[in-house]
Amino acid sequence: MNIVKSIVVWTAGIIFIIFFFPLTFLIWLISLPFDKKRTITHWILIYQSLALTRIVPIWKVKIEGREKFPKGMAGVIISNHQSILDILLINCLRYRFRWISKLENTKVPVLGWYLRMADYITVDRGNSESKEDMLEKSYQCLRQNISIVIFPEGTRSVNGEIGFFRRGAFQLAINAKKPVIPVIIDGSGGVLPKHGLVFNAGHMIKIKVFDPVMPDSFNTDDPDTLSLRFGNFMTEALREMRDSK
Repeated sequence: MNIVKSIVVWTAGIIFIIFFFPLTFLIWLISLPFDKKRTITHWILIYQSLALTRIVPIWKVKIEGREKFPKGMAGVIISNHQSILDILLINCLRYRFRWISKLENTKVPVLGWYLRMADYITVDRGNSESKEDMLEKSYQCLRQNISIVIFPEGTRSVNGEIGFFRRGAFQLAINAKKPVIPVIIDGSGGVLPKHGLVFNAGHMIKIKVFDPVMPDSFNTDDPDTLSLRFGNFMTEALREMRDSK
């Protein structure tokens, strides 16, 4: 039964993309001369994500704490990563931000095109110069009051648990003197796990935004220490979310 539902979902997604991509491209092209920060393109992608998430009937999405990250604040948004669906789900928070994505994603049809049109930031994780360039572009965004979104694990979890956090997001927050905003997603891995193509129906996906942690609360200038602290905090918070079901 899940295979039949998956065929329906993939078909609906492809039809959605075929219908909306030309429109998105046209608006991007028209706005290109005056929308230097790609704000229009970003919000188009946000509302397309909302629409796509809501029209799919095989899951329910519950968002908690969205108001904890106030409008006008910029920071480093970090989230655990269970599924490729997490990109859609983070977009549903309707914040102003730029994604940091691995360079390989730019080669994926449609996804790569959207990354370029919205001027999201990419990084070649095996190239030190690319990492430096990513950090500099991220600093520029934060100075312009545009948040940055990073999956500190760097890849999707294979078992739904939170893995080791890389230091980049925390180095960025320390150097830019910007808050870290933790976000936990749970349930997306059950719907579409890593390397999976079959959607599993009947899951509740929970998204929880926690209070921003301000720079004066870091109590360290060591990104490795900070990554460990946030990793432990989010692991415990995920356990408590599951225990409260």
